[in-house]
Amino acid sequence: MHADHPELTDLDREILEFEQDWVSHAGAKEAEVQARFALDPTGYHQLLNRLIDNPAAEAHAPRLVRRLRRLRATRQEQRSARRASAG
Repeated sequence: MHADHPELTDLDREILEFEQDWVSHAGAKEAEVQARFALDPTGYHQLLNRLIDNPAAEAHAPRLVRRLRRLRATRQEQRSARRASAG
């Protein structure tokens, strides 16, 4: 794969699988993230955001990555709208 787009690591694949199957997990997502990946929610979301920008992730799980990108874009738009209305 191109040097700018490294292959997925085992952790990358585990995170994609976790996001794909999240609806079937019981309990709070943050607690599951901590237990499974030893990451706090901020660190997990930073890693996930980098991961969904990786073309290798899209090649591995195209529907999931595109859905996560849409969700991220929607959240960014909502934050921008809130900032605009507050200012």
